[in-house]
Amino acid sequence: MYRIPITLIFFRILLIPIVISMSYLGGNSIRIFIVILMYLGLLSDIFDGIIARRLGIATEKLRRLDSLVDLFFWLSIGISSWIISPEIIKNNSVPIIFLFILEIICYLVSFLRFKKEASTHSYTAKLWGLSLVVAFTSIIGFNYGGFFMDISILIGYISYADVILILLILPHWAHDIPSFYHAYLVRKNILFKKNHWFN
Repeated sequence: MYRIPITLIFFRILLIPIVISMSYLGGNSIRIFIVILMYLGLLSDIFDGIIARRLGIATEKLRRLDSLVDLFFWLSIGISSWIISPEIIKNNSVPIIFLFILEIICYLVSFLRFKKEASTHSYTAKLWGLSLVVAFTSIIGFNYGGFFMDISILIGYISYADVILILLILPHWAHDIPSFYHAYLVRKNILFKKNHWFN
């Protein structure tokens, strides 16, 4: 049981080159398979955290690895979208670039303050992850960006704002902080109960 969370994380690592390779080699004919792999990656992401918390092994090292793998996994899905539906990505290049800038800002703030990357796993980040699934399903599966992509980008902005506030408010590095309000509670030494299903 103790090996399940790390196995699920490495499963997502394995998916990264597979998703990108299939996108290059398969084109339009491979769309449905990319979507299936994306959902398998999502399920592995959901359950690795739940199982780790239930077993009491959600260590700093494991959560940091999970955050890093998540970043590269969703980046691979984004690259796949760009390969398969380049026009949709090009038409939204400015807001997408701004998302990358916000990601860089998060890393800079975290490294400048704590000398390590962020691993907040906030509620807004989880909501953004779900919105990305919907948006990428629309783009990769149906060659349509539109409303779902716009909403996902907006939620992404909100999520990054929340994470940056968390990093600025926290008095010390911590993982699995649900929101900037909870970071405030940490700063004030006020205990709060974490939900084993979500953080």
